[in-house]
Amino acid sequence: MNDRIARAALTRLFEPGDRIGRALVGRLGAYAALRLATGAQPVHAIPEATAEELSEALRRWALRVPEVDPEKDLATIERLGGGFLIPGDEHWPEGLDDLPDAPYGLWYRGNIDNGIPAPSKCVALTGSRDATSYGASVTGDMAYGLAQRGICVISGLAYGIDAHAHRAALAGSQGEGPATLAVLAGGLDRDYPSGNADLAAAIRGNGLTLSELPPGSAPTRYRFLQRNRIIAALAGVTCVVEARWRSGALNTAHHAETIARHVAVGLPANRGQLIRRLVPAEVYSC
Repeated sequence: MNDRIARAALTRLFEPGDRIGRALVGRLGAYAALRLATGAQPVHAIPEATAEELSEALRRWALRVPEVDPEKDLATIERLGGGFLIPGDEHWPEGLDDLPDAPYGLWYRGNIDNGIPAPSKCVALTGSRDATSYGASVTGDMAYGLAQRGICVISGLAYGIDAHAHRAALAGSQGEGPATLAVLAGGLDRDYPSGNADLAAAIRGNGLTLSELPPGSAPTRYRFLQRNRIIAALAGVTCVVEARWRSGALNTAHHAETIARHVAVGLPANRGQLIRRLVPAEVYSC
C-alpha cells in the first residue's frame, strides 16, 4: 500500500520526464524517493545527480508539495469509475516496461475488466488534427478493419486522425475485449478536447481512457509529447497515417522506434495491404 500511495503521489509531484525524480525512484524506490523529495527525510547524494541538480530539483518540487494528496486523488478517480495501476498489478500493461522512463503508475477510467491487451494485439493510429478527407477515410478503413480482427486501436482522443481512429474502431468492434483505448495528456476528470467528451464516454463503454497524470492535471504541450511514448509502448505497431513535418504524431513514431516497435507511415492506395502488414498473419487469416 505504501508503494501504491507513493506512486500516486509521485505522479503529481514529478513531471513526466523529470530526470532527477526518476533517478531517485530508481535508486531508492518510490516510497523513499517521495519522502526525500517532500522533505520528510534528510537529503543525501545520489550518483545520478550533482548536488546542484538535486538542490534545484528540491526547490522545484517544493512548490508542488502542498498539492500532493494521493488519498484524495485515489478517491477522485474511484468516484469517476476508475482506478490507478502500478507495476505488478494484474492489469498493468506489459508494454510500458519497455520504456526507459515508464510511468510511475497509470490512472484509468472505464471497463478495466477487459484489461489492456498486449502490444501484439494493439496498433496505434495517429496523425494530423487537421486531417484531409482522404486521411480520414483511410484511417476509418484501417481502424474498422483492425477492430474487426480483434486488434485494439490506440490513439490520443485528439481531433482529426485520432478521433476518426477511435470512432471507426468502435464501429468495427466484435465485442471481445476493448476495441480502442485513448491516452490523454492531462487528468482523467476532464476529457480533452471537450468536443470529444462523448467519444471518450463511448470508449469507456468497453475500453479505457488512460493517463500518467492525476485528476486535475492540465494538458500542456510538453505533456502531450510525453504522452506519446505511452501510446507507442502500448502498441506493437505505430502507424502515422497522415502528418505534417512538425506534427506530434512523428514524435510518437520516434518513441516507437526507440523501443524497437514497428513503425508504418503513409497513405497507401491499397489499404488492405497495410492492414495485412499491421496485423500478424495468424490474426489476419482468422
